[in-house]
This record gives sequence, C-alpha cells and structure tokens, in this order.
Amino acid sequence: MKQCERDGQIQRSDALPIGLSTQHLESSTEEQMRMQGDLYQLLKDQGYVFGSSGQAGASQELTTATTILAFKYREGVLVAGDRRATAGNMVMYDRTDKVLEIDRSSVMAIAGVPATAYEMARILEHSFKYYRRTQLQELSFEGKLRALSKLLKDNVAAALAGTGAVAPIFAGYDAGQETAKIYFYDILGAEFEGVEYAVSGSGSSTIRGILHYLNTWGEQPLSAMPEEQATVQALRMLTSAAEFDSATGGVNREAGLYPVIKFITAGGVRMMPDLQLRSLFESSVSRSA
Repeated sequence: MKQCERDGQIQRSDALPIGLSTQHLESSTEEQMRMQGDLYQLLKDQGYVFGSSGQAGASQELTTATTILAFKYREGVLVAGDRRATAGNMVMYDRTDKVLEIDRSSVMAIAGVPATAYEMARILEHSFKYYRRTQLQELSFEGKLRALSKLLKDNVAAALAGTGAVAPIFAGYDAGQETAKIYFYDILGAEFEGVEYAVSGSGSSTIRGILHYLNTWGEQPLSAMPEEQATVQALRMLTSAAEFDSATGGVNREAGLYPVIKFITAGGVRMMPDLQLRSLFESSVSRSA
C-alpha cells in the first residue's frame, strides 16, 4: 500500500505495484516479522503448533496428566482428578495423584507434564513452609497465587517448546475473606478466578458442559450441594469424561482405583477415603446400581 503526502493530506492507494503479487507481499511481511523477532512467526517457522504435546516432528511423546476439576459446594471447595497419565496413545501410569496438597489450607491440581508440575508443587510447599517458619504467620492467599503464577511464567520457554506445559488449578481457603476460592491458570501463568467452578485437561470440554448444566438448570446450584451429593457429581463427571476421552482414566473397581477427591474448608484440606468413594460409586454412579 502506498502513501503520499499532498497539500497536507495523506492519500492512499490500495493498488499493488506492478509485478508485485499478494503472495509476494505476504512473504515479505513474514520476513519482516521474522527480522523484527516476532515470537509467533519464529514459533511458526520452527513448526510449533499451539496446543500440541510437542513440536511437529517430535519422535517421542511426553507423559501428560489429565483430567482435573474443582467446584464450590456447601461447605467449601471440592477438587478432583482422575488417576491416568498418558504418553500419546500409551497409558504410562494409572495411579497418578493429580490433586496435590501444598499446605494445610490449599491444593494444586495438575494437568500437563507431571515432571514439571510435581517440581512446582515441591517448590510451593517448601516456599510456604519457609515463609511460615520465618515470618511466624501464613502467607496470604494472594501471595500463594502470585507464587504459582511466577513459577509458570518462569516455565514459559519449556511450555512453548512443548516439553513442560502445565495448566493447573489452585484452590484454597482465604482466611482473610473467610471463604474457599478456586483459580485456574494457562500455561503462560495468567490466572483466572473460577467463580463457581474450574476444569483443565483433555477431558475438560465434557466436564465443563456438565458443570454449566448442573449449575444453571439442576435442582440446586453446585454451591448448595452437601458433601456427599457433590462427591457423587464429581464421580459422574469424571466417568463421563473417561467415556469420551481416552486420556482420562475412569473407575477401575477390580483394581480398587478411584479418582482422588479432596475437600477444602475452614478446617483445612481433607481427602475422601477410597472405601467411601467405592460405596458412593456403587450406589449412585454405577449403571448396575
């Protein structure tokens, strides 16, 4: 596009110069973006596909963990995750704990590369413990959120390279406001508050739709459900996700494998035992019930 200044006015011509094609113009634009260090163009040149488990042409799949969810119920926040870790189409492990207790009032649920996520959880755990012992008080809830965001930002290079992407959910009890809260993050460290619920991982699209339906048109909103009813809904949602997503592990009654479900209330973090999960699954989830 040409610009010429005449009598103090700018005139534009949309006509391309003779012999210059649209394709040539686009390639020139891409070359300029490359020369200026445009991150998106540089990633495109390297064959990176956003949202993939690695760069195009990668010969080895990374182990990833999915699916996680959190929603508010009557007494606080429920956080749940399936047990499966996969590498491409291969099931690497069926006993993964994706809901990690960071301290006595907060948990981090992980979706993404477990090696990176577990290291982040260890750093957070030790950081919160160090602050508590040196300052003789708990780190504020906002401080905990910033700490996780900082770790994710420091991991941007690995996330964009496809070797260490993590999209966690952080839930905890905010003593200052006397309420349990849910936050979810993207792989670059941006944080978002889940007013009622949050989901992440490969099975999240299925669960998000169910959560919206239950919270909008159910007999009662999620935040009004008692603990047992909330647990049943979490089991049903993860079972539904496993039906449509091969990377999400369902319930394996023969092996005694059930999702990890933890509750966050004013009293702290508590995990529901497998025996109780088994009873609820057989009475309210299993089709043979």
